[in-house]
Amino acid sequence: MSKNFSELQNSISPKARTLPVIITPDSTTDIMEYAHQNRDLIANYLRNEGGILFRDFPVPSLELFEKFTSVFVDRLESYNERSTPRSEVQGQIYTSTEYPNDQHIPMHNENSYSHQWPRLIWFHCVHNADEGGETPIADSRVIYNNLDPSIISRFKEKKVMYVRNLGGKIDLPWQTVFQSDDKAYVAEYCAKAGLELEWLDNDRVRTKAVRSAIAKHPETGEMLWFNQAHLFHYTSLPEDIRDFMLSYLKEENLPRHVYYGDGTPIEESILQEIRGVYDQHTVKLPWQEGDIMMLDNMLIGHAREPYKGKRKVVVAMANICSDYGLDM
Repeated sequence: MSKNFSELQNSISPKARTLPVIITPDSTTDIMEYAHQNRDLIANYLRNEGGILFRDFPVPSLELFEKFTSVFVDRLESYNERSTPRSEVQGQIYTSTEYPNDQHIPMHNENSYSHQWPRLIWFHCVHNADEGGETPIADSRVIYNNLDPSIISRFKEKKVMYVRNLGGKIDLPWQTVFQSDDKAYVAEYCAKAGLELEWLDNDRVRTKAVRSAIAKHPETGEMLWFNQAHLFHYTSLPEDIRDFMLSYLKEENLPRHVYYGDGTPIEESILQEIRGVYDQHTVKLPWQEGDIMMLDNMLIGHAREPYKGKRKVVVAMANICSDYGLDM
C-alpha cells in the first residue's frame, strides 16, 4: 500500500510494521528535498519497519542516487571480504551480485558471515528486467521469533563455522575477495578478522571463521536471526550444480560450506526448516525503474529472484558494524 508523506507522518506506530514502507511524492517530486525535510521521519520508519521503498521520485542518474545516500551518511563503504562477484559502477556504488539470470539468490543479511557488515544498504533500480528479478526482503526479527526455540538455542550455543576455498576455477580468487594481491596483507587481515588461513597449492586459499548466528540490534535491542548458514551450505545450490560439484570435489574443498561452530554437520532438516520460515515471511514487490529501497541490513535480509532480459540494480552500503551485541 502506497503512502505519501502526510499519511506517513500521521501513522507512526512502534507496534505497527509494514514491510516495506512505501513513500511516494506528495508536495514535491524532488527526492533530495524530500529526504532533507523528512530525515527524522525516514529514520523512525527505518528503525521500526527496517525497510523503505522510495517510489515515483525521478532519479535520472547515479550521481543523484549517490547524493541521496549522502543525506543519511557521511560516506559509503567498500565491499570487503567479498563472497560474490560484482563490479564497481562509480565510487562506492556496485552492481548487485553478478550471478546468471536463471539463478535464485537465497535470503541473507549482507556480510553476516564476516566480522564486519554494513548497517545500511540501498538498492536502486536503474533498469528493470523484462520478467522477474525482484529483490525479496524478510524481517530478521520475525525469522528469529518464528524459528523453533530449540534451533535458536542450538545455533546460539554452537555458532556457525564458515569454510571457503578461494581460487581455482570455481570460486572468486583470494585477490578479489580481499581486494589485494599482497599475501602479507591478507594474513594480517585474517588475523584481525578471526579468520583461520591456510595457503593451498595452485594459488588457492582456505579460510575458516566461527561467527555468531544471533545478533542483538544496537539501537532497538531486538533479537535477530543473523547468519548465512542456509546460504553457505551446499544444499542451497541448484541440484545439478550441487551434484556436479560433489562429484568433482570433496566436501572440504567446496568453494563454500558451513558447519556448526564446533565443526559438526548442520542437519539438512534444520536447514530446510530455516528456509521454510524465510519462505513464509518473505515480501516480494516488483521493481519499477527509479525505485530506491533503503534497508537496515541487520533488521532486514534480502534475496534475488531469477529474471529474463536486462536488469540493472545497483547497491550502496554504509555504517560498518563489527561484532556488536552478538550472543546477547
